[in-house]
Amino acid sequence: MGRKKAPGDRHQDFGPTPKTQFGALGKQLASLAGLASIDRQSVQWHGKSFIQGGRKPVRDALYMPALVAIRWNPDLKAEYDQLRATGKPAKLVIVAIMRKLVEMANPLVKANRKWVPKIA
Repeated sequence: MGRKKAPGDRHQDFGPTPKTQFGALGKQLASLAGLASIDRQSVQWHGKSFIQGGRKPVRDALYMPALVAIRWNPDLKAEYDQLRATGKPAKLVIVAIMRKLVEMANPLVKANRKWVPKIA
């Protein structure tokens, strides 16, 4: 169970034990966060991919860190610029960076380590 929320409490509830799921899951983690792309197409009809399902509060919590990472992390900024140069929409690229952040954080949580910036 989560903690009780006081009136005006802005902390989000991510559901039951998200940290234990964070380190334990591998590729399913993107689906848990709702960041895995889903293709809606058949033999006769080809639609666009979209994201759905998962935990919306986790997606909401990752949006702003993704924007900060695009601005300040040189590796993620290079990836953002590369995807934008190929003609991908900005929102799609932001979701890709959100997924990259989840993939980068998962081994750190699993090993109980903190992120250390790369020194140039």
